[in-house]
Amino acid sequence: MYRGHGVNRGDRVANLALFAFAAMAWAALGFLFVNHYPSEGPPALLAGALLIGVALALTLAPLLWLAGFVRSNRIAYRGDWWRAARRAGLAGLVATLLVLMRGQGAFSVPLALFVVAMAVLVELTLSLRS
Repeated sequence: MYRGHGVNRGDRVANLALFAFAAMAWAALGFLFVNHYPSEGPPALLAGALLIGVALALTLAPLLWLAGFVRSNRIAYRGDWWRAARRAGLAGLVATLLVLMRGQGAFSVPLALFVVAMAVLVELTLSLRS
């Protein structure tokens, strides 16, 4: 459980790599927005929604890991990366679903609150289990 050290080289490389991949995903999303209009059809909408979800998840994963690292007095525990990746993936999935619902004209506040509540419930269930 306890690794007994601060940030090692692997953690630094992982953070920098994820930030680099996130920058590439945001650049791809910008390219999509500049060159394609969302009403061009389902492929542009799906690509945009997936790129937003991936870019958000890749941005949040190292930030969530760093937040947990700072909260635990600069001690890296096993499982911190998996927890950060799980939470970032859930946030990316929620963002993708909300964009898809908005693009399809199916967005409503109760449905959006349901999607967010389900993501919170999944995270609470997995956090309490481990």
